[in-house]
Amino acid sequence: MAPPHSLPPGKSPRTFYGSELRRLREAAQPKMSQEKLGALTFVSGTYIGQLENATRTPQLDLSIRIDQALATGGVLERLHELLEYSRFADYFKEAAEHEARAMSICEYAGHVVPGLLQTSEYASAVCLGAQPLLSDDELAELVAARMERQRLVSDPTGPELWYILDESVLRRVVGDRQVMVAQLRHVAGLMVRRRMIVQVVSYEAGAHALLGGMLSLMTFADAPPLAYLEGQHAGQLIDDNRLVARCQRSYDLVRAAALSPEASLALIQSAAEVHENAQAR
Repeated sequence: MAPPHSLPPGKSPRTFYGSELRRLREAAQPKMSQEKLGALTFVSGTYIGQLENATRTPQLDLSIRIDQALATGGVLERLHELLEYSRFADYFKEAAEHEARAMSICEYAGHVVPGLLQTSEYASAVCLGAQPLLSDDELAELVAARMERQRLVSDPTGPELWYILDESVLRRVVGDRQVMVAQLRHVAGLMVRRRMIVQVVSYEAGAHALLGGMLSLMTFADAPPLAYLEGQHAGQLIDDNRLVARCQRSYDLVRAAALSPEASLALIQSAAEVHENAQAR
């Protein structure tokens, strides 16, 4: 059995989750050991102890199983949302909360595939490129947080998604050629399954209104629209109506300059073939 929890519950969302898990487990009638709870939720008692001691980050499906085993009424599932947002960079946390309740998201990406569209291998390469000294655990946590955001893509009640990618996003080798082939085919698959609209701004389009970087525009059923701009190590959430309107105009100009969705799909598939052929040489 793991040693008693010694971390203060308020130190971080993960320690708070662990302290609540311990409290709920010990309050169960009859009282439940870590080993018994682990057996009921298909993990080891040691794993439960590591969750309580905040040395492991719980996954959503496990939180749901523990809620069911302890009859908590979904307490840990709700706490998991706090955990999810706590793993994002400080400057992105508020934007992530808005993203989760948006009615539509329109995004321009000038350098890398947007987070909601990334494969785990591509996301891992992006994270390591920005922070090459990450430990394996830290890297796994960052990638897991990004993958969990992608529930928005698979949820039929999720936001309407429209992406514009600079052609350089297709050409730059992130990870290796194999990673790029899988990534581009993943995007193409989402397009074919009509999960979103994707357009590409080709090199031939020349200068355009969003050469500076990344822009995300979010609309809501019950609130004014927001814009989010992000650069290296910093992000800015914009709620000023005039600035949001200017961002929307810039996005519209780029959308007009981009290839049609059909031509964009063909270019993405062609770029995947180029990476695949280069890998085979």
